[in-house]
Amino acid sequence: MTERLILLPGWGLGSAPLQPLVDALGSQLQVDIEPLPPLEHGQLELWLDQLDERLPRGAWLGGWSLGGMLASLLAARRAEDCPGLLTLASNASFIAREGWSAAMPTATFEAFHDSYRQNPSATLKRFAMLCSQGAADARGLSRALLAQAGGVDSLAGLDLLATLDTRPALLQFQGPQLHLFGTADALVPAAAAAAVQAVQPAAQVRSVEGASHGFAVEQAEHVAAMLLGFMEAHGERAA
Repeated sequence: MTERLILLPGWGLGSAPLQPLVDALGSQLQVDIEPLPPLEHGQLELWLDQLDERLPRGAWLGGWSLGGMLASLLAARRAEDCPGLLTLASNASFIAREGWSAAMPTATFEAFHDSYRQNPSATLKRFAMLCSQGAADARGLSRALLAQAGGVDSLAGLDLLATLDTRPALLQFQGPQLHLFGTADALVPAAAAAAVQAVQPAAQVRSVEGASHGFAVEQAEHVAAMLLGFMEAHGERAA
């Protein structure tokens, strides 16, 4: 394959959780993890502008959790300049809102937000545990996720998660879309898969059986095969 894939990381744990997936993709394509730039409160559009300027045109866009939500927004911006979109454990809305119940309850999110404000370190450890819940080796996965924690781990990042709604972007982007969800995800309900499919019927939505929120680490080889298969079917080889 000659395509290029740019992956955006999720909130709080830096780029390290995506490295096993990059390694599993091997030499099949050019793949890079793009660290998220610093975020200021209320600066989503400027944040997206920075990413848009930094990321090469003509590359597939993808990401894990928050990163997948941002990739969705960028794909909609770029339209035909983005050959395809791949998201991993990325809900269209991280918290429940009117018309979107397949998400984290608002009260649960607000309690997590308050906990992070009071004790960031302890809350980040709890977050890693939630990302690992449902995995075959939850403790081992939690340790791996925390190994190089960092990145967009601010209250501004949480505030962004509370407001993001990518449904319009998923509907607007007309290129190939693959959205993967873990059936044992403790942060994004399994029901989100069907909800995303309803938003964009043309997208391919698949579930990773028995997988936690951190399935990009937990099942890197399996996920890589799913991504490569989709890209081969919809990329330059299919042209």
